[in-house]
Amino acid sequence: MIRKHFAGVAASALAMAVTAQAFAGTVTTDGADIVVKTKGGLEVATTDKEFSFKLGGRLQADYSQFDGIYTDNGDKADAAYIRRGFLELSGVLYTDWAYTINYDFSHNSGDSDNGYFDEASLAYNGFKPVSIKVGRFDPDFGLEKATSSKWVTAPERNAAYDLIDWANGHQNGLGLQASGVFADSFYASAGVFSKDTDDTDGNSIKQANGRFVFAPMHEAGNVLHFGLNVASRDVSDTAFDARYRSRLGMRGVETLGGNDAGPNGNRPVLGGANNSPAGSYDTDTAFGLEAAFAMGPASIQGEYITRKTKADSDAFEDLKGHGFYVQGAYTITGESRGYKIGKFDSIKPQNKSIGAWEVFYRFDSMTVEDDNITTATATRDVGDAEAKVHNLGVNWYANEAVKISAAYVKAKTDNVTNVNGDDDGKGVVVRAQYVF
Repeated sequence: MIRKHFAGVAASALAMAVTAQAFAGTVTTDGADIVVKTKGGLEVATTDKEFSFKLGGRLQADYSQFDGIYTDNGDKADAAYIRRGFLELSGVLYTDWAYTINYDFSHNSGDSDNGYFDEASLAYNGFKPVSIKVGRFDPDFGLEKATSSKWVTAPERNAAYDLIDWANGHQNGLGLQASGVFADSFYASAGVFSKDTDDTDGNSIKQANGRFVFAPMHEAGNVLHFGLNVASRDVSDTAFDARYRSRLGMRGVETLGGNDAGPNGNRPVLGGANNSPAGSYDTDTAFGLEAAFAMGPASIQGEYITRKTKADSDAFEDLKGHGFYVQGAYTITGESRGYKIGKFDSIKPQNKSIGAWEVFYRFDSMTVEDDNITTATATRDVGDAEAKVHNLGVNWYANEAVKISAAYVKAKTDNVTNVNGDDDGKGVVVRAQYVF
């Protein structure tokens, strides 16, 4: 039913766009004149910029094959699924008030098969250059997270982010954030969030985030970027999922039921435990460093992340983890990656016949120290858990709306809990993306 509804909405939006193009003419209003744009969605705005709305969306269809640590039995498996199916509505309500509503119709995200709100926020922009936003949105943490899923280089963001999924994910909560760009080269944000997990007193988990970016070079093909991130949440008196785990760069659907490629949710556990009893831990803190450089069609970027879950009981030890990634990309057709202060943007093909072609390589690494593990098991030895992931791929930007991606992913682990006992795996993923 949801898929039929989504198809109906998409068809209606397309029909409106086509109609606007086919019957363009004079529009008379009782207020300011309006401008209708149909390139990249449907956008309507008044000429005085007091009101606007834009209807758009993205569809990402994936097919993947994987084996080893990625499956429940170590054998080869495959998956075909909708990675994201967003319908996006944004605009200006009145002068300085803006809104964003993104609804994901895919059955591969969120907590419900019926889709969920990826973002539903209201922003006040009257205190320029500061914008104040409230509602559901992802906390600000990390360069690759700040870049839209439409324009990240690899199909999946770096595996080190899996160690801190709470730090840059809304987790069905709400937040309040102030952010802004200053002197053309600085970006800063600070926010507080209330998550949907409750402590023993019925209070939601509270979280604070901060991000600071300095980009002395900030034009497409001419980028120098440095950033610092921090996030902290209070987990005292809370029974919560304290696992440090990762999908290791591969996301699929369960081959035997469920919603991921394996009974561990395609996320081998590097440390910690699920449903840790209330009173086990006190605070959960993450720090991140980011850097990027781009010159013409070439770019390199990386991030270093560390996390510590502080014990609040003599029966538990602190959990500690750190990870990093380094990624290099090159557009062989000559185009430069777009850039806005604090994040990379799309690649726009110069040649309409062949589009833009980009090749990339990314290396992800993670290490987790869990001194609560004192006895070896059939799938886990005592000692620090480690994981390394190689990502090699190519992107074809056929035009500004269509992007085809393919990537080869290979993972190697040590002392990582996995149901089938494998310590490595490999896979390929192909994605077709349409943005409107």
